[in-house]
Amino acid sequence: MEEKQTSVTTKTIPARELLAQIRQIPLFQQTHEQDLDCLGDVDMIEAPAGMMLFDQGETHLYFWILLSGQIKVTKPESDGGMTLLSNMKAGDTFGEVPLLTGVPATPARGEVIADSKLVRVAPTSFWSLMGTCPVVRSGILANMGRRLEAYQVLTLHREKLISLGTLAAGLMHELNNPGTAARRASSQLRENLIRLQQISLRFTRSPLTQEQKSCMHDLQERALKFDKPAAMSTLDQADAEDELLNWLESIGVENAWQMAPTLTAVGWRREDIECAQSAFPPELFSDALNWLTSLISSMQLVGTIEESIARVTDLVIAVKKYAYDDKNRGREIDIHESIQSTLTILAHKFRHKQIAIEKRFAAEMPKIKTGGTGLSQVWTNILDNAIDASPDGGRIVIRTWTENSQACVGIADEGSGVSAENQDQIFEPFFTTKAPGVGTGLGLDIAHRIVVGQFGGTITFTSKPGDTEFVVTLPTEKK
Repeated sequence: MEEKQTSVTTKTIPARELLAQIRQIPLFQQTHEQDLDCLGDVDMIEAPAGMMLFDQGETHLYFWILLSGQIKVTKPESDGGMTLLSNMKAGDTFGEVPLLTGVPATPARGEVIADSKLVRVAPTSFWSLMGTCPVVRSGILANMGRRLEAYQVLTLHREKLISLGTLAAGLMHELNNPGTAARRASSQLRENLIRLQQISLRFTRSPLTQEQKSCMHDLQERALKFDKPAAMSTLDQADAEDELLNWLESIGVENAWQMAPTLTAVGWRREDIECAQSAFPPELFSDALNWLTSLISSMQLVGTIEESIARVTDLVIAVKKYAYDDKNRGREIDIHESIQSTLTILAHKFRHKQIAIEKRFAAEMPKIKTGGTGLSQVWTNILDNAIDASPDGGRIVIRTWTENSQACVGIADEGSGVSAENQDQIFEPFFTTKAPGVGTGLGLDIAHRIVVGQFGGTITFTSKPGDTEFVVTLPTEKK
């Protein structure tokens, strides 16, 4: 019985000895023996299924030719997930992307799915092949272009899913706050309605005089108007409550401790309700004030419920605008609405680092007439970077203006800035200054592609410590 191989075996041989096998590879079908001389010696690798051929972070980069078997190439993500980049089969070549883009370490991992035989080409031999064999060079560059495009599409989709997942967690918190407030207000409103009904029934058993009816009518009209009083300091508010509470308790009013804050909050003082004291006998005066307080409290609770529902509605509208941005082609875009929707969605991230948002929006901005998509992703990517760069308690400034019939948006943060040596690479794919596994290096590349490719605009930046600003310029009309 043949023993199954359990480890990788490596044998170094001259590349020309593999001419017959390598010419079975589509990329090398037109090569000749002399073409392989430039490769010199190569490594023949035999790897059993289940072995790790290479792993993320390895600094030794190679170009690979898969003669037989199957290799799964994946990219570990910072959140613990894994992005499938490709399933390599016999005849495929790979490894050119990190070599050609100049990354210092392998960005992915290769797992052997089926027993495989591969040719491993060192970087010096790879560059020699690229320089001496135009046919192979063209094929390698074409493969690289396709893989980069496919990976960017995957990454854009994944980033959107991650963003929406992260935003969904924040939205649950955002929705929970108004939801809890509305639920609490509804419960209190039910109690108020029961109390109002009970007091009204007691009034029916003791018919009110004309003076009492007139007093209650006047107080009810004022309560229903619900004019918001001028804001008071905390100390003044407390003093006003204490003064009213002491008076109510001194005349034996039931639930005075509950009435005082409610009546004071709407600007009512002792003199506003003294008419009721003179109009009602002691046994009815307490009921009259409780009825009045319940009515005022109910109006306040209705306002709380309205505000809560309005907040939920705002969030739903913002999510809808954000999520369906890619599906609306050939339409007009309101720049301010687009930015505001993204800010609403990202609100929890700003609060997490206590970052203040300063909006310096132009009084009038032309709408963008376009068939482009993905503008929300542009704001998300730039703002995400700004949030990461900003110190806790920092400030992000968003300004808009028009220039030469174009709409301009500037997003500035107070972070440490982009170093001079990195500024030329900031929009290059896979370039990132974040820790390994934290950033993909595609956020700004994607933003650049959307702005330039989809909208025909430009994206530039200026940076120094404490002040980095990205400026997006968009034509107001693009076919």
